[in-house]
Amino acid sequence: MKTSNDTLPFWKHWGALDSIVPAPQAVPPVHRAGPLAVACRMFLVLSLLTGMIYPLAVTVTARVCFPHQAAGSILKRDGQPVGSEWLAQRVAGSQYFWPRPSAGDDGTNYATVASAASNLGPTSSNLIAQVRARADEFRAAHHLADDMAVPADMLFASGSGLDPHISPASARLQIPRVAEARKFDAATTERLCKLVEQSIEPRQLGFLGEERVNVLRLNLALDLLK
Repeated sequence: MKTSNDTLPFWKHWGALDSIVPAPQAVPPVHRAGPLAVACRMFLVLSLLTGMIYPLAVTVTARVCFPHQAAGSILKRDGQPVGSEWLAQRVAGSQYFWPRPSAGDDGTNYATVASAASNLGPTSSNLIAQVRARADEFRAAHHLADDMAVPADMLFASGSGLDPHISPASARLQIPRVAEARKFDAATTERLCKLVEQSIEPRQLGFLGEERVNVLRLNLALDLLK
């Protein structure tokens, strides 16, 4: 600002500002990583998190908190594994309870690698023939009348073909056949009936699904029945 004692023109004072306000300095260029470098870094970080740290944490937690389930829920007899309680096995003998049929039945066991449904629809003639054959076989094996209804779980395979459960109705219908094959007397047959009732698992959380019976667990308990 020009004062009264200053005789210089106002515009000549502009050069004095250079000594007060320094000229702006050139900013060095910032070297940013290219898209490829960023993508590689993200790939390495996510691979470490989702491919190593997360699976390791889940595995350790499962092994510590749920050791039986984490090991496959394997059931043993005399110290030897006989199967998983979550995978159905083919049972053909009359002295044991039968599981649901499976689309993966190869004649010796239920296939676990290629487990799947048959993909046959309700109008399929093949499915109709299979259901009729299963119904006839079940009625004949259990001395049922030709017009007696057979539980649906003994006629239709599950979506995976490896459902380890059957309905309580299916288990109760098989009691006479098992008792006859094992030559149980009346007292032992009564204990078998109680064993089936004790093997019924309730609905999950009290309202999800239906009551069910684990076939492998029931058959293992059956071998211990005296």
